[in-house]
Amino acid sequence: MTDHDLAIEAAGLCRSYHTRTGWLRPQRKTIQAVRGVSFTVGRGELFGLLGPNGAGKTTTIKMLNTLLLPTEGSARVLGHDVATDPVEVRRRIGYVFGGDRGLYERLSALDNLRYFAELYGVEAREQLPRIHELLESVGLKGREGERVEGYSRGMRQKLHIARGLLHRPEVLFLDEPTIGVDPVAARELRQMVADLVAAGTTVLLTTHYMAEADQLCDRIAVIASGTLRAEGTPTELKDRVRKLDVLEVEVHEAAGDEQLRTLRATPGVEQVTVETRGPVDTVTVHAQPSAGNHGAVMAALAGLRTGKVTSREPTLEDAYVSIIGASGATGEQ
Repeated sequence: MTDHDLAIEAAGLCRSYHTRTGWLRPQRKTIQAVRGVSFTVGRGELFGLLGPNGAGKTTTIKMLNTLLLPTEGSARVLGHDVATDPVEVRRRIGYVFGGDRGLYERLSALDNLRYFAELYGVEAREQLPRIHELLESVGLKGREGERVEGYSRGMRQKLHIARGLLHRPEVLFLDEPTIGVDPVAARELRQMVADLVAAGTTVLLTTHYMAEADQLCDRIAVIASGTLRAEGTPTELKDRVRKLDVLEVEVHEAAGDEQLRTLRATPGVEQVTVETRGPVDTVTVHAQPSAGNHGAVMAALAGLRTGKVTSREPTLEDAYVSIIGASGATGEQ
């Protein structure tokens, strides 16, 4: 891939913060939010950036869209350096983040888009046609006269996307766009993103929803504790755990530390995670496929009231958990 084919280039990006702790004897502390992150995104590609909370995803995006300066390293968007040529970068990008920030609640959707069209320098004669085109495409036509304070979470996210597309950006940063959105609205938003990419827009997406990343992304990078842990297509990442069996066991009482230690020490077992769903825990075991492994797993859980036991193919979520688990990262910084 030549430089002309690249939309985003990140090379050794680092970002540190200085904080003070304590009151009587305050101490300065340096936190490294991003540590030497490097990757490239091709034009027209949908690139996913996955990682736990506090892993450095949003900090990385903010460096790429000029909201933060890198402490070290460099980045270019469409050939323009984010540190030395930020104005040219901003003219070519859009930024959409999850949540309620970034809109004026007491204004209507139409007035919000008019305001941002002026802010983004959209030609006056193009503003209304562009706004009505976007309202139609995001499914808000007919509701544009209502105040945003009465909008649902899904409607707000659609308006966020419309706002980010007003100036026809070549690169769009989507930071958890479907967070807190109901399943129907999330499906509509995913289709909108897929349509944007099909039309030639380059998209960098962060999300916590593995199925969403698997469905949408051409390539994915996994970041944890500020460093890049893995990169590849969804299939390539899943191939990392394809050799493993995944066994899910419903447990109707909490598994004790001793039982979990025994399970993790069972020959062939590579990883164990526990997810609480109401009164039931789901113990997920990644193990080498071999005769007797399932029996050994159930023996380690002896004494607990178990329910449904399921064996399945590994998913992108399994690959993600394996990558994060292997790095020892929690996402807390």
